[in-house]
Amino acid sequence: MTAAPSLLLQARNRSGQAIVLCVAAGALVLHLLTATRYGIFRDEMYYLACSHHMAWGFVDHPPLTVLIAWLGRHLLGESLFAVRLLPALAGAALVWLTGAIAREMGGGRFAQATAALAVVVAPMYLVMHGLLTDNVFEQLIWMGCVWLVIRAINTGNERNWLWFGVLAGVGFQNKYSIAFLLLGLLAGVALTPERKFLRSRYLWFGVIACTVIAMPNLVWQIRNHFPFLELIHNVRMSGRDIVRSPLAFVADQMMIMNPLLAPLWVGGLIWLFISSKGKRYRVLGWCFLVVLVTLMAIKAKNYYVTPVYPMLFAAGAIGLESITGLSLGYSVGKAMDGVRRVRNLYLDWIRYVYVVLILVGGALLAPFCVPVLSPENFLRYESRLGLKPPEIEHQHNGPFPQWFADEFGWEEMVREVARVYHSLPLDEQKRTAIFSNGWGEAAAIDYFGPKYGLPRAISKHNSYWVWGPDGYSGEIMIVLRSSGRNDRNFFRSVEDVGSVGHPYSRGDEHFHIFLCRGAKADLRAAWPRLKQFD
Repeated sequence: MTAAPSLLLQARNRSGQAIVLCVAAGALVLHLLTATRYGIFRDEMYYLACSHHMAWGFVDHPPLTVLIAWLGRHLLGESLFAVRLLPALAGAALVWLTGAIAREMGGGRFAQATAALAVVVAPMYLVMHGLLTDNVFEQLIWMGCVWLVIRAINTGNERNWLWFGVLAGVGFQNKYSIAFLLLGLLAGVALTPERKFLRSRYLWFGVIACTVIAMPNLVWQIRNHFPFLELIHNVRMSGRDIVRSPLAFVADQMMIMNPLLAPLWVGGLIWLFISSKGKRYRVLGWCFLVVLVTLMAIKAKNYYVTPVYPMLFAAGAIGLESITGLSLGYSVGKAMDGVRRVRNLYLDWIRYVYVVLILVGGALLAPFCVPVLSPENFLRYESRLGLKPPEIEHQHNGPFPQWFADEFGWEEMVREVARVYHSLPLDEQKRTAIFSNGWGEAAAIDYFGPKYGLPRAISKHNSYWVWGPDGYSGEIMIVLRSSGRNDRNFFRSVEDVGSVGHPYSRGDEHFHIFLCRGAKADLRAAWPRLKQFD
């Protein structure tokens, strides 16, 4: 009598895994098809620029994503498609892993597929999975850690904590924010029966592994006088980031993760605390609450919480699967009376109507996150819907959201710089530095410059400052992103030689280009005083 349900359950799990793989493949295809629709993103060029200066650390991030950029550059090249292939694969892997988490927590076919689908249509994931930044790898690492915790709970195999430590160490080499996940999981373990693991030697072996893997970057930070902490302090003092009240912060979560998914992750949190089946994984519920409250308390950006949601999508999908009666008891019972059949049909409708709503809502929001429309059609679409994504920073983004605005105007800017550079006599070109007050413009010069015969740029901003003035004395400089007023204090001659500005780019990417001659002090000697970390 028990063999048939067991075989049916196994069949459902196998078909659930197949559906999840299809969903992940669909996400991958979406991002690959749209990878070259607009232009390259500011941060992508910066990571590529950093990959020419490999080190154990950088001013504004650890080295892992730079290493991935280095590998991609050497294996695939620097085309836009090549740059975005690896993050698209990481995003698809996150979709698959979310389905695996749902399966590991006891979810059936519907729960696995719904959890995976939620990751695909969540707006912030749609944005992040299409760009080479540390965010997509952060999400994958966080959920890998969560999966190992769940495995430790389910199997009692303490060795999972050793691998947890290894992965957490890799996480520190990607983004320091993994400390919030570790804090949340520590609180969850301490507040639940899983505190028994605190006595496990494998957990402490994991702590040692995490420390050893993270150590090279920590040593780099120490040797460079903790530039990341200086950067964070300067950003706070500048007021660049938008600070949200607790209620607004939570409201932002619902918006950036798709309002239609709010019942799923809120329901998942409830399921973890009150369901007899979910209480087994209550450590994850405490983890989410600690991460959310901690990030609110330190006035972090609203999207910093996003890496933790896949586990709640999985929990919520299992809860939905449970309350809508998707169980073997209904499907293989000996005798199902008419009332039960009607009830099952009604609950089936609830289940699949919700999935359809997720799909429709995801499709409506997708053009705000993925370049599925031309720029002109996007602006018309945005106007008709009357929607605006929540702002993250005090930036004049122009008509597009920041993630789109930062993809326009770069090559046009480099082309104009090349015009100015090549208008100089050949003997002067060799002595001319291209200097930017921001790392974004410098990274664009480094990315597009070889095509236009330009030397690498220098900048006082973030990691570019660490790399120095590249031997330039300041005799002749093409200066970007400057008003020209302060330049007159440092040069004997300042000439306005052009202007740049794409109609779709950010407002601060509209500026004049200045040709400056005769620095009043040697740039190499003045370099330490020019440092700008923010």
